[in-house]
Amino acid sequence: MNEVLLEVCDLHKSFTVSRGPLSGPPQRLRAVAGVSFSLAPGETLGLVGESGCGKSTTGRLITRLIEPDSGVIRFGGTDLTRLNQRKLRPYRRRMQMIFQDPFSSLNPRMKVFDILAEPLLLHGLATGKELAVEVGELAHRVGLGPEHLDRYPHEFSGGQRQRIGIARAIAVRPELIVADEPVSALDLSIQAQVINLLRDIQQQDGLSYLFIAHDLAVVEHISDRVAVMYLGRIVELGPARELYRHPLHPYTEALLNAVPIPDPKRRQKRQILAGEVPSPITPPAGCPFHPRCPYAGEICRVENPPLVEKDTGHHTACHYSEQVGRYRRPAAPAGS
Repeated sequence: MNEVLLEVCDLHKSFTVSRGPLSGPPQRLRAVAGVSFSLAPGETLGLVGESGCGKSTTGRLITRLIEPDSGVIRFGGTDLTRLNQRKLRPYRRRMQMIFQDPFSSLNPRMKVFDILAEPLLLHGLATGKELAVEVGELAHRVGLGPEHLDRYPHEFSGGQRQRIGIARAIAVRPELIVADEPVSALDLSIQAQVINLLRDIQQQDGLSYLFIAHDLAVVEHISDRVAVMYLGRIVELGPARELYRHPLHPYTEALLNAVPIPDPKRRQKRQILAGEVPSPITPPAGCPFHPRCPYAGEICRVENPPLVEKDTGHHTACHYSEQVGRYRRPAAPAGS
């Protein structure tokens, strides 16, 4: 995989958190702390982790919805962090975002036709009769009919609203879509439908996805590679099949242990994580995962391990990755 569409290098972002007039000076919350990864054309990278780990912030940084403190975001070889808003506009057409909440991300005062027509008009891709044809085609691709175009977002179910959001994202024919937990607000049956829709669109258009989720089970069947985040850092990154079968970080192992196996006859030995996620305002010294890690040694309390390649394409940030591996995910049934 030599060709690279997106390259993120040492990305950092902190936010100022006010403690109130009687609680002392504001503090800095470290949301993203040195994130690096790449994404190839047509590839899906799943970005997973617990709520508050920084994965959604990473997605917004890549699309420049918020500004990074430092780091490099190369898209098609161009460093987006060096572009002003005027020069960034052509790249906004090439990168689109699907948001977690399919209701708040749609303008409640606009009908579906106008929601889908707006990006086409802004980027000068269609006008007049051609615009109506394009909007109708977009609706058809996501499973909506002509009768839906004259309705408002509140008249649709959550799954239908997310289909509208997907249609809006693909309207300008992007190369990359950042999908920020696009199915977490949907019922399980609807989640499968939306994921299958995204896969079909990817195959038809050759899109790349950064698929953000907090559930490893959700990204398993859509991702080529998976990156696991913990407290603002990527702690494991590798091919999806290899990561699910042989995790190299204890946090990934614990997340996989929490995924239920649909077999009532199989008893699953679970590894329960102790403690709570540390505060990103005052992260622990050394490895940020060491207070909860069953493998932690003295070095973990003083030295934060870098993300290094252990196997071909499989990276981890753990001093004791060789000891990780009690978890073995059962092989998928033939034909699944």
